[in-house]
Amino acid sequence: MLISSNKSIVVRRVFAEDLDNELWLIKAAILRYPFVFMDTEFPGTIFKPSKQVACEDNPVINYHYMKSNVDALQIIQLGLSLSDAQGNLPDFDSPFCYVWEFNFKDFNINRDHYASTSIELLKRQGIDFEKNKEKGIDSRDFAKKLLDYGLVFNCYGLNGITWITFHGAYDFGFMLKILTQSPLPLDLHSFVYQLAFFFGYNLKGAEETGDNLCLKQLKGFQFESAESYDTDSSNTSSLPCKFNIITIHNHSTTNDSSNSYSNHADQNAETSLPEEKMTSASPSCLSTDKQHSQQQQ
Repeated sequence: MLISSNKSIVVRRVFAEDLDNELWLIKAAILRYPFVFMDTEFPGTIFKPSKQVACEDNPVINYHYMKSNVDALQIIQLGLSLSDAQGNLPDFDSPFCYVWEFNFKDFNINRDHYASTSIELLKRQGIDFEKNKEKGIDSRDFAKKLLDYGLVFNCYGLNGITWITFHGAYDFGFMLKILTQSPLPLDLHSFVYQLAFFFGYNLKGAEETGDNLCLKQLKGFQFESAESYDTDSSNTSSLPCKFNIITIHNHSTTNDSSNSYSNHADQNAETSLPEEKMTSASPSCLSTDKQHSQQQQ
């Protein structure tokens, strides 16, 4: 399944009715394309540190802000991109190569907390909240099927998988919330332990892997809402809450202070924390109907 450089990228937009088929495809491809880029969309942040606290850049305090936001908010979208070490994307012997966008029904704009500026940005980028509510994936079903298909827990020889996040610990935070269907752990140490438990010891930020993997074109291509959202939200250096993203490999942890805790922050108010059976994939499984969108590499 080699990728030619002139192939178009198809974003496979996944709703509840498509979930099994798309996870089947990912399972079929993941051992050949073991670098998994992950990007979440969520409704901004509602708890923010003061400037003084943010300047202290304390990982423990930053974790508690992240935990408070993830516990209080609902995921909207998850993007997944698979790659090999040369930056090739799976094509399943078709004229296209593929990335995935999973749309969730958990977020209800009439009921749940959100940052209004973040929601407006996501709307402008094409997220249809009414369609998500009607046809989106229930995160409980998503978690069960991730386990059923062996895409976590290092199942079926997947210990060689490297998970790469675009937006630091918030991406992993929402994934842990989905997988456990529970609030995040009370402390940073337990959070790191759970990450290793579900995802193994190869967790990285895109900044530290992109150039080594020849993934410049992948880093430049992003699910539309995510990339434009970051651009409109200002650059990462101005974010009010930074975190030393945890990189786990070889059963040890190190801190990389160059990575921000999240690129999704709404940057206005400062808010205090609350109290406390698989075969080869067949091209017949693939579709390029109206549900999918294309972009040139």
